[in-house]
Amino acid sequence: MTNLSTNYLGLKLKNPLVASASPLSKKLETAKRLEDAGISAIVMYSLFEEQIIHETLELDHYLTRGSDSFAEAQTYLPDGGMYAISPEKYLNQLAALKKAVNIPVIASLNGVSKGGWTSYAKKMQEAGADALELNLYFLSTDPELTSSELENSQVELVEEVRSAITIPLAVKLSPFVTALPHFAKRLAGAGANGLVLFNRFYQPDFDLEELDIIHNLELSTSSDLRLPLRWVSILYGKVNVDFALTSGVHTAKDVIKAMMAGAKVAMTASSLLQNGEQAVGPILSEIEAWMKEREYESIEQMQGSMSQMNVREPAAFERANYMKVLSSWRDLP
Repeated sequence: MTNLSTNYLGLKLKNPLVASASPLSKKLETAKRLEDAGISAIVMYSLFEEQIIHETLELDHYLTRGSDSFAEAQTYLPDGGMYAISPEKYLNQLAALKKAVNIPVIASLNGVSKGGWTSYAKKMQEAGADALELNLYFLSTDPELTSSELENSQVELVEEVRSAITIPLAVKLSPFVTALPHFAKRLAGAGANGLVLFNRFYQPDFDLEELDIIHNLELSTSSDLRLPLRWVSILYGKVNVDFALTSGVHTAKDVIKAMMAGAKVAMTASSLLQNGEQAVGPILSEIEAWMKEREYESIEQMQGSMSQMNVREPAAFERANYMKVLSSWRDLP
């Protein structure tokens, strides 16, 4: 019998297809449908450092504002904040999700700096999170900030979050790192149990009529798989963590490629946002059929089989591949 199960962050999952962080986790009924369709775990939408800091500052402001006013004035209500999702609402949703589904729920915390806000990692654990995904979504725009300074601060952040919790910790990375293998190794040393490759940076556009910035969201396609696929393949066996591949996971073949690169799970959001939970069943069925046809007995048997350390031409993952592709273009009729 074909075994689709996998182990990620110490969690035994029934298959490698995980719902990555997205608005889908905001509704309990949606999460339940994903579970019923076969999703093995759910990563919640992210709670941002800015949301926590904003609420803390807002609370301090309203606790002290009007302290010299008449007592009758203390009945006024606070103004609405800029962040619609409060930290407490996030924790309540996390606890409700844990009660609604029987699959692991991974909380997501998005931040880049050390500070008191990291205490929410422990609160997420207390709310029932099976693991925590720390999302290092940061784009450096300061010419004075060096790569070593930025990486040092992020490693320290991982250490701080790790010290606050006992549940497994994964770190979701950007591909924009000078020496990714070394940085990955440092994060593992700081206490990361897993690395999620990669975060997608959404690119703004220009409106030439209104002369304004357009904030748009373009969902991924399977072609976006290549970047994380390459790096999971390179890092597998070199850094002692569990790898999750995300970005571009839409089909059974995408999941199979992720496993062969060395990932423990393949995370998908765009496919679910486009097609709903109906996308899950066919993907899992096709994975199982593909494995049976090629006599693979388990997902574990596949994992890492096409990584850099296990292929005949490891240089294909490096610069030699660049030269080979350019040469093949000249060879075209």
